[in-house]
Amino acid sequence: MHRVPYLFLVLTMVACTAAPEVVDTTPISAPVRDTVTEPVVDSISTNPTDAAGVPVADLVSVAVTGEAGNYTFAVTISSADTGCEQYADWWEVVDSQTGKLLYRRILAHSHVNEQPFTRSGGPVPIQPGQPIVIRAHMGGIQSHYGGQVLSGSVDGGFKPVADSLPSLETVEPLPTGCAF
Repeated sequence: MHRVPYLFLVLTMVACTAAPEVVDTTPISAPVRDTVTEPVVDSISTNPTDAAGVPVADLVSVAVTGEAGNYTFAVTISSADTGCEQYADWWEVVDSQTGKLLYRRILAHSHVNEQPFTRSGGPVPIQPGQPIVIRAHMGGIQSHYGGQVLSGSVDGGFKPVADSLPSLETVEPLPTGCAF
């Protein structure tokens, strides 16, 4: 019988002497470790085309989180989507030295009313300093690459470059259709 009041007294003392929780409301200005966020390129077009007027999918920005061998990419694309007949159907990560496809994120539908749009994917099995190219692909009637690509590394950051890599349009995985 004496144990219950004693237990109550101990719990009360612990609860009363515990330090109050302090919430830090200071804005975070330094980047989180293992995170690289790239700025959005200034010239965003919501209906991008190449020099010949052919609709393309431009990479606008990329944010990378994770750790070596296991990164997640959040890729922002601006594309001339009109529906399933013309839409950005994937973005991919390619080894810039070998031209080998390292990761492809299939986009299952068009983004007509959401431009530019961001989609994440991973894990991407690369090292922090590994040089890569990130590019998008336009699917539908005129299936092709041709938009702005980003090149660089997780450690060094990414910048727009001309796409000089070979086509990987027949390399799996490939889209199986367009939802809308």
